[in-house]
Amino acid sequence: MKKVAVLLSGSGVFDGAEVNEAVLTLLHITKQGASYQCFAPDIEQMHVVDHLRGEAAGESRNVLVEAARIARGEVKPLSELNAADFDALILPGGFGVAKNFCDFAVNGADMQVNEQVLAVGKAFVAARKPAGYMCIAPVLLPHIYGQGVRVTIGNDSEVAGAIEKMGGKHVDCPVHDIVVDDNHRLVTTPAYMLAENLVDAEKGISKLVEKVLYMAA
Repeated sequence: MKKVAVLLSGSGVFDGAEVNEAVLTLLHITKQGASYQCFAPDIEQMHVVDHLRGEAAGESRNVLVEAARIARGEVKPLSELNAADFDALILPGGFGVAKNFCDFAVNGADMQVNEQVLAVGKAFVAARKPAGYMCIAPVLLPHIYGQGVRVTIGNDSEVAGAIEKMGGKHVDCPVHDIVVDDNHRLVTTPAYMLAENLVDAEKGISKLVEKVLYMAA
């Protein structure tokens, strides 16, 4: 049975992992006959957003603790992830990626990546193991894979421009499809960068999971 490491950036689209993307990812990994283990960094969130009101809340939360909400408690600290134990890596999106995994939400193309997240991503690159990144998560990829990596976040010109400025090659892509960089064994899909509902998001995510697991054969 193939094993997939899934990285979560908290819980909640505006300050953590996009919950629908995360759950659809776990569902399709299981439907493909593979297993998964969720991981998250044991760090404080950049900030906490009240998802009902859409505004910052005056409190602090831990990314690992929040990720446990999605993983039903079955989540491990990112520091415990060993790429040798897994066949593939997948990152759902959500603004937590742009706020907790890196500081893209604040600094755009001048962003820095969390050291643990960067090390894990590069470990899968070094091992030539496939990976899938969805939604906003591909902003990490020029830092992880280097110049010329082919990715998509859909068709947002501002984010695509930032990816190009960091050295990536952005490819416009509809919500239901994927972009494959065979040289880097990498798959990306827009998910909720374009999706208007669960059905939209599910189409691209299912293709991403299927392709990543195929590459892990």
